[in-house]
Amino acid sequence: MLSFRSLRIAWPAYGLIFILLAGLLGSCGSTRTLVYMQGQFDTAKLSHVLAKQDTIQKGDVLSIIIYSDNPEATKIYNQPVITTGGSAVGGDAGGIISSLGTAPPTGGYMVDENGNIEFQGLGLLHVDSMTKAALRDTILNRLKDVLTNPYCTIRIANHRFTMLGEINRPGIFTIPGDHLNLLEALGLAGDMTFYGRRDNILVVREVNGRRTFGRMDITKPEIMASPYFYLQSNDVVIVEPNSKKVPANDQTLLRNISIVTSVITLAALLYSIFKK
Repeated sequence: MLSFRSLRIAWPAYGLIFILLAGLLGSCGSTRTLVYMQGQFDTAKLSHVLAKQDTIQKGDVLSIIIYSDNPEATKIYNQPVITTGGSAVGGDAGGIISSLGTAPPTGGYMVDENGNIEFQGLGLLHVDSMTKAALRDTILNRLKDVLTNPYCTIRIANHRFTMLGEINRPGIFTIPGDHLNLLEALGLAGDMTFYGRRDNILVVREVNGRRTFGRMDITKPEIMASPYFYLQSNDVVIVEPNSKKVPANDQTLLRNISIVTSVITLAALLYSIFKK
């Protein structure tokens, strides 16, 4: 049985154990900071947000395919675009292709430094800052006199964006589809790491030769109304580390293991002393 004197001696040791354990447990943060799209959704506002149409930029490679009621007459206007080395991410990726380690597309129409393309059969076309719909109308207006019922599809073959920072699979990704939002981009890149800040994601974008910057908080539904929610070609997404991220994670883990081991050893020693 413990005497009053032994309790007075043991109390500082037990107090030290309590402080150490409280410090370790206190380091476990709430998972609330990891949850996306928290709170109430303003459906009346967010349901009417439309994705902005991408505009063609200098350096883009355009895949333009012409169709008509006369396939033989149409062949002269078509130039294939071949992408080598691409692989779908995650099995059935819905047409989303990662360009990590792949060769650039060959063929197609490269938009030169003046914003022009040399289109087969039509000559020089100025396409810089045009939407794909506007370019489609321009081409079809030029072809309607030489082809029967012409129509065409236009795709930016090197439509891509970059994911950097606290991302499980950082890199450059190519998107064949027309639209991609930030949440889809995070899924394509394997989502953030535990240490990524969900409330301050930086999107760097070039608009008419000038860089613009958008900060995104994906813990709030309101990001869907942001002009940076839908990514555009050549966007760079940077995920910053949170306060729990330290330069030497391995050393921190070993230190915490050492503290826990010391606490357990001290507790066992005190138990063996005072149980007598």
